[in-house]
Amino acid sequence: QVRVVESGGGLVQPGGSLRLSCAASGRNFSSYSMGWFRQTPAKEREFVAAISRTGSSTYYADSVKGRFTIFRNNAENTLYLQVNSLKPEDTAVYYCNAVFYSTNTASTPNSNYWGQGTQVTVSS
Repeated sequence: QVRVVESGGGLVQPGGSLRLSCAASGRNFSSYSMGWFRQTPAKEREFVAAISRTGSSTYYADSVKGRFTIFRNNAENTLYLQVNSLKPEDTAVYYCNAVFYSTNTASTPNSNYWGQGTQVTVSS
């Protein structure tokens, strides 16, 4: 099971950027496809982006496609999410988790363990 700690969130103006990080513990990080999810008090947790074990394949929710980029560094056991052109509707707590990776639909978590998340607030 992968244990994760998310960081990098903050308060940014619309159009701004952030880089979110997900530090994973354990020796088998490269064995897991990984994903980012987000949640607001008014909505259930939703899928944002996923990446295959080697990083060769990625998949994004339509709402973030072209603005967000998921990537990973297996040597450092770290997953990233570069978030650009932020909109107020991107405001949420962002979480990472291991996933069952899919190339043509939203990936689902394969672990019930969730970190504390990192808050992203987009506001002028």
